[in-house]
This record gives sequence, C-alpha cells and structure tokens, in this order.
Amino acid sequence: MILRPATQEDIPAMHRIRLAVRENALSDPNRITREDYLAALDVHGRTWVVELDAQIRAFATGYRNGSIWALFVQPEYEGLGFAKRLLAEATSWLWSIGHHSIWLETGANTRAERFYLAQGWRPIGVAAGGDIRLSLPRPESICK
Repeated sequence: MILRPATQEDIPAMHRIRLAVRENALSDPNRITREDYLAALDVHGRTWVVELDAQIRAFATGYRNGSIWALFVQPEYEGLGFAKRLLAEATSWLWSIGHHSIWLETGANTRAERFYLAQGWRPIGVAAGGDIRLSLPRPESICK
C-alpha cells in the first residue's frame, strides 16, 4: 500500500471510486466536476490517495476551512485500514495549518457515521439536506 498526495492524473480514478460507493452516493454523478477535484488538490485543500497493486483504491480531501470534503474507499477494498490512514493524514494536515477543531458532514445512520464516531468524532448538528455534522477537537498533545 502506498499513501501519497493526489495529482491531476488521479482524478478519473477518484471519480470512479466516488461513484462506486454503496452509501452517500451522489444522486447526480455530474454534481462533482473535474474542476471540483482540481480545486481539492491544492486550492481549497489537499487530497491524498491510497494505491494498491498500482491502482488507486481510496482517497481523502481535507479543506483549508477545517473540513473533510471527501473520504472514499473502493467498496471491495473496505476494511483494510485505508480510511483510517487517509483520515489520519488529512486530520494531521488540518492540525498543522492551525485548526483546533475540524468538521465534516455525512449521511446519518450510515457506516460512515459509525466509522467517524469510532474515530472520536462527535455529532454537533444536522446540515441542510439531513446529513449529520460531526466535529473532532484537536488532541491536547498537539495544542501544547
């Protein structure tokens, strides 16, 4: 397994993974555009991918505003620790740029929600459209 920063060449694979997920599926596949992915690479934030067998199997994006914009794993590669590694990378970057609390939105009562709760995230409200908003405070050891 290789975890590395994403590049423009990774966008088709990331979009394929985004469309393949079993939960939090896009109702309109055209809602997320190439320009959205490009902006996620270094304008709005940073994106990382996990490669296995020379293929991208998962990706995550942290936004400069303190949010996780994306964390998706190709369904047949779920449960291998890719999401935990990507989430750790994205949250470390967000802490490094000065955030003391970070947030994300995901579908309520989903595997994704349970995953984030198991990683220490806590519910802080409901977003427009019914998704749950979760927050993670910066660990004290980093704040010192």
